[in-house]
Amino acid sequence: MKLNSLGLETNKAKDIAGDLNNLLANFQTYYQNLRGIHWNIKGKNFFDLHVKFEELYTDANMKVDALAERILTLGETPLHTFEDYINTAKVPVGKNISKDEDAVQLIVNSLSELLQIEREILDKSGDANDEGTSSMMSDFISEQEKTVWMMNAWLGESN
Repeated sequence: MKLNSLGLETNKAKDIAGDLNNLLANFQTYYQNLRGIHWNIKGKNFFDLHVKFEELYTDANMKVDALAERILTLGETPLHTFEDYINTAKVPVGKNISKDEDAVQLIVNSLSELLQIEREILDKSGDANDEGTSSMMSDFISEQEKTVWMMNAWLGESN
């Protein structure tokens, strides 16, 4: 068993970095969705949602950077082209969404996909004793679960 400079098994770190790249591609799609609905939202909820969507895309942008830096820390190269993101991501793409309910539902659907990926990474990073990645995933999951709850409350739905 070969260890990297972080004390992690090299093959496990490489595998986790691959999963983080998958998450990165999905986050980039989510981020772009948020930008689009921020720009295009219309209706009586415009003022509240416009501000909320900006808050969410600012947070997503910070998470994208953190993911890329974690991938680099693990010794791999983060995905960084739109081609890679399109070919990798499973988060639904929102195009020309301007209605409030459709925009909020897109956020819920996107976060649900991200949460699945993050939970898989959390399990794998725990097995690899990769506390840095585990901590990051735990933080992401906690924040996003709360956002899903709030968005579902706004939609008048329960989890």
